[in-house]
Amino acid sequence: MDTIASLFSFITTPVSWVIVQFHSVYGKIFGPDTGWAWGLSIVSLVILIRICLIPLFVKQIKATRAMQTLQPEMKKIQERYKNDKQRQSEEMMKLYKESGTNPLSSCLPILAQSPFFFALYHVLNGIATGTTIGVINESLLASARKAHIFGAPLAAKFTDGSSKVEALGASLTDVRVVTAVMIVLMSASQFYTQRQLMTKNVDTTVKTPFMQQQKMMMYVFPVMFAVFGINFPVGVLVYWLTTNVWTMGQQMYVIRNNPTPGSKAQAAYLERLTKHVTHHGKTRRRSEKTIIKAIVAKGRDRNEFERKFINALTKSGLVAQTDGTVVKGEAPAVEQTEDGVTTAATAKRQQPKRQTKAQRQSGGPKAADDATSDSAEKTTSLEKSDEPQDAKPAAGESPKAGSNGRSRAQSGQRKGGPQRPKSPSKK
Repeated sequence: MDTIASLFSFITTPVSWVIVQFHSVYGKIFGPDTGWAWGLSIVSLVILIRICLIPLFVKQIKATRAMQTLQPEMKKIQERYKNDKQRQSEEMMKLYKESGTNPLSSCLPILAQSPFFFALYHVLNGIATGTTIGVINESLLASARKAHIFGAPLAAKFTDGSSKVEALGASLTDVRVVTAVMIVLMSASQFYTQRQLMTKNVDTTVKTPFMQQQKMMMYVFPVMFAVFGINFPVGVLVYWLTTNVWTMGQQMYVIRNNPTPGSKAQAAYLERLTKHVTHHGKTRRRSEKTIIKAIVAKGRDRNEFERKFINALTKSGLVAQTDGTVVKGEAPAVEQTEDGVTTAATAKRQQPKRQTKAQRQSGGPKAADDATSDSAEKTTSLEKSDEPQDAKPAAGESPKAGSNGRSRAQSGQRKGGPQRPKSPSKK
């Protein structure tokens, strides 16, 4: 514990100061020695820390999605250089650099929160041992030792003996029951948070080892919380349970309003967005414009849910613009082809009626309609007169011998088809 105190001494004093400030506010409402005053002080500390970590949380979301996008490329690199680990690492770093992705970004909220966690643990351990720490003086220390949450002191642990629990003014049964319930809630909230991430906010079209790792973490993390939780003081359990609930609610909000492309959450979001846009005929929020702008910019790279969204807007007479807005009728309707390309929908061309030979020679359908049947007969007679006179023998005349009118059958030639070559005469 001395090692932890020396490592986190730079943060222990600020954490204790924040707790004391919140305690002075809640102490006027619930009483300075009550568990509500000290417990809500810890909860408020968690909320304050998590609000400050929101920018890191946003960065974590972007990094996680970027890693999911790079999984197919990473898998190709691993297969290509599976016998050369150094080259594999170099190609991985090159891929991260080109895409602007940092694998450690997904761990930033946990890493940034760790110093506060250990500092709070050290503060609560000082309360359990009766040691002043930070800005917590003797009077505040005595008040904190009297504070109980549902009968369990803030500094009590599940593994504490009966003598230590009695010194804090509580019974061992109360401490065991309260800590067990809090450990179960803490593990369950961690499991649900990871589960909703895996079942709702993961691109189901891409099967990568990253998904298997996330699935394994869904079961490993709750077990780790349960094992380590029996050694946490009640105050630390309050801290960790609060931060898990905050993470769960924050993630639910992100999944609902900014889901991962290709996930079930995106399908549900685009379905809600379609109903909203078609009802109002326009986008009303900046987040909606951002989503639609990204979908339009994808072009033929749109997934199935995004293509359905564009087609639904088209059927409603709406057009998604490149700036994320939606307009009616002013712009031509768009059609979504099977390969994801958005094209302008033009009216189907009606095939013209087939003209007769007389209509084509007379200059079009209008002239043909004005022509009489006599003109058609004249045209036919003119066509017949253009034929050579000797092409066909006159009626009643027999062809002369040796003349051009001799039949081809008499000359030994076939009627139609390829002619048989003459064979050399045998002498």
